[in-house]
Amino acid sequence: MPHDRQLVGHSDADVLLHAITDALLGAAALPDIGRLFPNTEPANRDRDSAEMLATAAKKVAEAGYQVANLDCVVHAERPKLADYHDAIRHRIAGILGLSPFQIGLKAKTGEGAGPVGREELIEARCVALLEAISDEAKRGWVV
Repeated sequence: MPHDRQLVGHSDADVLLHAITDALLGAAALPDIGRLFPNTEPANRDRDSAEMLATAAKKVAEAGYQVANLDCVVHAERPKLADYHDAIRHRIAGILGLSPFQIGLKAKTGEGAGPVGREELIEARCVALLEAISDEAKRGWVV
């Protein structure tokens, strides 16, 4: 989306996809994004966050779970995300093979306060609800 600034990170710095990746991994009790894609690995420099999310989703499925839904919040003063709401939900759904109706997305500003309000950062959070689909996952025996 058009903006006069850009995010800086080791990978492509897509904060929302990173938050979703960590939420999925955490809900399945798997190692977090930093352990799966360490910033000490040259291969992860400028890595596509969509690829990282797809890899994490595959690991979640291998652990015996499927995504029921996601609840995501992006905190950003600018750019305003309202015009991109549906496109973002459809993009996430496409990466994960879900319906956009399984993706909750809210955008909040800092209303001029704090690092978000001063446009020093964009923050994203996500809660993932997983459903156990394997017998092992249903019993809690997945390691």
